[in-house]
Amino acid sequence: MKPALSVILITCNESANIADCLESVKWADQIVVVDSGSRDDTVAICERYGAQVEVTDWPGYGPQKNRALARATGDWVLSIDADERVTPESRAEIERVLAAPDADAYELPRLSSYLGRPMRHGGWWPDHVTRLFRRGAARFSDVRVHEALLVQGRTGRLQHHLVHHPFRRLDQVIGKMDAYSSAAAATMAERGRSAGLGSAVLHGLFAFLRTYILRAGFLDGRLGFVLAVSNAEGAYYKYLKLAELSGRLSR
Repeated sequence: MKPALSVILITCNESANIADCLESVKWADQIVVVDSGSRDDTVAICERYGAQVEVTDWPGYGPQKNRALARATGDWVLSIDADERVTPESRAEIERVLAAPDADAYELPRLSSYLGRPMRHGGWWPDHVTRLFRRGAARFSDVRVHEALLVQGRTGRLQHHLVHHPFRRLDQVIGKMDAYSSAAAATMAERGRSAGLGSAVLHGLFAFLRTYILRAGFLDGRLGFVLAVSNAEGAYYKYLKLAELSGRLSR
């Protein structure tokens, strides 16, 4: 008997993405969606695909994904985001691996696009993400943003990539940067960290140099430069918000 696969997702107002995502994983044995109060038709679309949907509050990325994981019943779990797609090649590889697994979890390379163009430099490719794992062998860290999958056992690596469409428009870049920088600053403040204006400037500058120069983002042309600037802004505002929370911004 082949092992059962559960796909887990968390959503909020993902009607523009969710149908294509679910179409790419409809072959799975179970689809679990935990939604944090979508005001569009995300939930209705998920239900049309036969997903098991729970609508709840928003505790942060890690805790929300653990809620979805708790509802999974398959032998194996595939965690994906609403703006990701499993390619036919990746599906075939996953099915081959699950038929004879040699690890407890697997990384998949992820090819991400930025404003409609796949980005192959600047640290965006190959972006290996651990998403496939034996149920009971892993859980997500309990953090608001930039959660990690904590695996007990061996992690292998697959060859075929996920397709990722995180930013189709600049307003999405700016909105996510604002939300992520706020959540990250709050988490750092809770852990007793602090920052000042100088720290924010230096982190922003280093983020630009790392993306554009050290990781060869310039090879992606104009959008490589735009991406480096947005990464710099994200780092700058994260530490600037931490400085504000630390009470050091107005000194």
